[in-house]
Amino acid sequence: MRKEKLSFIGISLLIFSFTLTSCSKSDNATEIDASTEGSVSVTSTVQSKYTTAVAISTSGNTITLKSNGTPNHLSPYWGVGKPQYEAPRTGYTVNPGIISEHTLAMTIPTNPASATIKEETALGAIGMALNGVPIYNDREGGNVPVDAMILTSFDRGGAHVGPSGYHYHVSGEFTTTDDANLVGFLRDGFPIYGRKDKDGTYPTNLDAYGGHTSVTADFPTGIYHYHCSNVNYLNAGVYILKSGSYYGTKGTFTN
Repeated sequence: MRKEKLSFIGISLLIFSFTLTSCSKSDNATEIDASTEGSVSVTSTVQSKYTTAVAISTSGNTITLKSNGTPNHLSPYWGVGKPQYEAPRTGYTVNPGIISEHTLAMTIPTNPASATIKEETALGAIGMALNGVPIYNDREGGNVPVDAMILTSFDRGGAHVGPSGYHYHVSGEFTTTDDANLVGFLRDGFPIYGRKDKDGTYPTNLDAYGGHTSVTADFPTGIYHYHCSNVNYLNAGVYILKSGSYYGTKGTFTN
């Protein structure tokens, strides 16, 4: 009788263990083994998702994207009298200067991979949005964080004009709001998305660089990608696109 009881307990524990293992696997069904990094090409997505304002060419294991840096949407930074001009929002004051054309070129790897040493993003362009506008981090001139005063210089796109031209710092109506939109690519070749994952939920497993490896609408087999921050920045209703270090090795960006 005792042997039968012990046998029954053993079988029960085995079934319980199997159930836990099965649940664990299904809970992370969209997570992809990070060891696949470097095996996923971003070339076709870059070619299909960027607007026609961005000229794309490939050479060996790199992709070069060229644009004039001007947005394809309304902004007070176009200047009064321009077709895409709109007045600043109430309580906002635009910076001096207007949108002007620049000669921008960003070169990224076709198969981005994790860098051994993670480099901090710096002032200036850290990526390019799908419309060819540069993406900046959460810092301003003097390497100081974007503050409440600087926020009042942003247009509805989460952008303003600086010494190097028009650029995005935070989420906006023309890139991403509360969604899983593809915003663009950073200089290390990895894509950056809005605050949500493909399934409409907010990711809870982002690493120190603001990203994780999982499937996306554009990469059904999975890729490492960034998400813009899900923290309401300074309670202003905007979300920083990217802060901190790159996950991969950055390519060049010339202006």
